[in-house]
Amino acid sequence: MKKFISWNIDSLNAALIGESSRAELSREVLKTIRDHNPDIIALQETKLPENGPSKKHIEVLESLFPNYDYTFISSRQPARKGYAGTMILYRNLLDPIISHPEICSPEPMDSEGRILTLEFDDFYFTNVYTPNAGDGLIRLGERQEWDRCYGDYLESLDKSKPVVATGDFNVAHMEIDLANPDSNRRSAGFTDEERRGFTSILEKGFVDTFRHVHGQVEGVYSWWAQRVKTSKINNSGWRIDYFLVSQRIKDKVEKSEMIDSGTRQDHTPILLEIDI
Repeated sequence: MKKFISWNIDSLNAALIGESSRAELSREVLKTIRDHNPDIIALQETKLPENGPSKKHIEVLESLFPNYDYTFISSRQPARKGYAGTMILYRNLLDPIISHPEICSPEPMDSEGRILTLEFDDFYFTNVYTPNAGDGLIRLGERQEWDRCYGDYLESLDKSKPVVATGDFNVAHMEIDLANPDSNRRSAGFTDEERRGFTSILEKGFVDTFRHVHGQVEGVYSWWAQRVKTSKINNSGWRIDYFLVSQRIKDKVEKSEMIDSGTRQDHTPILLEIDI
């Protein structure tokens, strides 16, 4: 049985060495992740510089996760500095082939450090931070093209061996995946275009493991807006973080759920246990 955890950390720097009350909450979430003793940890929105974690970051990471190696990809020119970025920590007994795929998405998305993939003998594990459509949906067209390119990428992996794909997909797929669908029809992350894009990814041979395990359960979310102080208290959230798996291994999924992140708003970690 393998255990995987994914979390949009919203700044690795802040989580590791920040001094704010929110940074303290983030460190508690990291300790919770550690205590689950996962085989692989996927992080999104690390916001690291191009050359990666600093010496201090590495010291804190190694103290929190002493039995893990890590790999990362950060935003680089022509993309903005300190933007997006992904990281994977994996048990140091594992020996994956690591790749930093570019999927021919609209520039500068391929330069924003959005995908990391580990290849093992029997499966791929890939971590994604999907671009947001932006305020006023200014990036919606590029986002639609990203979904097409990313779906093709997953399909290409799946032709070789089964895939576990995780991350912040920046879309609530169905009405039950957010608390207030009616007032968010043209909000980034719940447009018809983005929802169709996610459907098209699933149609390439993938399963949303949370729905596979839990069916049409409502009121379970992975993100609560920081801008609204009561969003988490009122559970006015969205489910935009996912573990997808290839159709042919869906029945190997034992558990797919959210991890309690306490009072910290924004994303909460998600967990997958699978017999792979």
